[in-house]
Amino acid sequence: MKVAFAQPGLPKSGCLAVGVLEGPTLTPSAKDLDAAIGGAVGRAIAASRFTGKADQVLELLAPAGVGLDRVVLIGLGKPESLDARRFESFGAAALVAAEKGKGTDLAIAVDVLADAKLSAATLAAHAALGAVLRAYRFDTYRTKLKAEDKPTLKTVTALVADTVAAKSAWQPLAAVAEGVAFARDLISEPANVLHPEAFAKIAKTLEKDGVAVEVLGEKEMAKLGMGSLLGVGQGSERESQLVVMRWMGGNPDDAPVAIVGKGVCFDTGGISIKPAGGMEEMKTDMSGAAVTTALMRILARRKAAANVVGIIGLVENMPSGTAQRPGDVVTSMSGQTIEVINTDAEGRLVLADALWYAQETFRPKAVVDLATLTGAIVIALGNDHAGLFSNDDALSKMLADAGAEVGEALWRMPMGDAYDEQIKSDIADMKNVGGREGGSITAAQFLKRFVQPGVAWAHLDIAGVSWTKKALPTAPKGASGFGVRLLERMIATHYESAAAPAPAKKPGKKGKK
Repeated sequence: MKVAFAQPGLPKSGCLAVGVLEGPTLTPSAKDLDAAIGGAVGRAIAASRFTGKADQVLELLAPAGVGLDRVVLIGLGKPESLDARRFESFGAAALVAAEKGKGTDLAIAVDVLADAKLSAATLAAHAALGAVLRAYRFDTYRTKLKAEDKPTLKTVTALVADTVAAKSAWQPLAAVAEGVAFARDLISEPANVLHPEAFAKIAKTLEKDGVAVEVLGEKEMAKLGMGSLLGVGQGSERESQLVVMRWMGGNPDDAPVAIVGKGVCFDTGGISIKPAGGMEEMKTDMSGAAVTTALMRILARRKAAANVVGIIGLVENMPSGTAQRPGDVVTSMSGQTIEVINTDAEGRLVLADALWYAQETFRPKAVVDLATLTGAIVIALGNDHAGLFSNDDALSKMLADAGAEVGEALWRMPMGDAYDEQIKSDIADMKNVGGREGGSITAAQFLKRFVQPGVAWAHLDIAGVSWTKKALPTAPKGASGFGVRLLERMIATHYESAAAPAPAKKPGKKGKK
């Protein structure tokens, strides 16, 4: 979909969306439209229950006096709510309304509003972002789409006075939109297509954007002692992979931020096999890896002035004659031993070695891992928040604030010694499950054992938010890409340096210390 910016005015055709403040109070564009169509806006509002509350929509079809196919009035809510998120919802709602028709063009009027928290140009860019995010579709394998199911919309134009500033504000957001779509594509792919080797090859394509990418196979991981990760994939015919992506756009002497993603390309549960019902959803168990990969692409494409390392552990958890058994003991890269009580608690085994590798190799200033780790977090928080676990208050606040800004909500969960007691093993250093009680917390306690002293660490359990069964304001049903915008915003706010030099074409790998 093409995004454009143009001066305010009445389009000759297509769909036009205008905002209405709660009251209802017409914005300048809504007033101009009302005058052009003989007061039909005011009459339509008077005849309806539309009051301009946030996300309310009122449509007028083929109004007389203009060439427009459709006019959409969208509630902007109270004046104090006019922020970036509100205008992303505005753009998304306009997109949904426009797609009901047969037109190819959508225009979104963005006015200068006294109470808005940002300039009209910036809000116009966010309105365009909302429309693009909501327009996402995954039709790769649909060969018989009916005509009425095929989108016809080709162009979204934000109407705003300062088009130069709007285009400037759009550039970094365009990279974010592409990154979110990239993550959604990866998560949506079936597991017979996106297996570990295939995922690694896709990650290698980031090299053309300037990301240094290294892929470790099973032999390399075995030499490093990654028995925890390798144990998960030993039942699969597909070789496990560890992909290391480096974007060194910051000061050369600065330690990087490390992002570690769980990449279980399909999770049967292994020998502790899952029930058949709903198992098809386990193709999404690599969402953490998808988000990490998409983040690295965004940072490279917008030339982020930050040093960031993305590490993803890619495996298939399959039952077979070579599969890991309940009761097995594996030795992780850290040297710690793990009794595998349940082979379906595999994501933490993958992350254990990936986390240790990240710290040993790059000595990062902070580490964030994200994973569709536990069903317990869904029971605790539902589908509106991801779980946040951390050993560092400052890092937790950075993440929570970034999530609030972009609409990817986090809820910090407790940790402590009492929970840690639940994963003590009688025969090894730990076991990989701690029982039903506090299941997401004991999983986080497990991961914490692979965080080195003094390292700021956070774990995001995104099991309840990576896939949505209902449309969200800026996401259709399916893969949400949750975490991409959150992490991009956190890095932009806290870890980028405007004075940092451009990265070398082939960033060097830091050695062990």
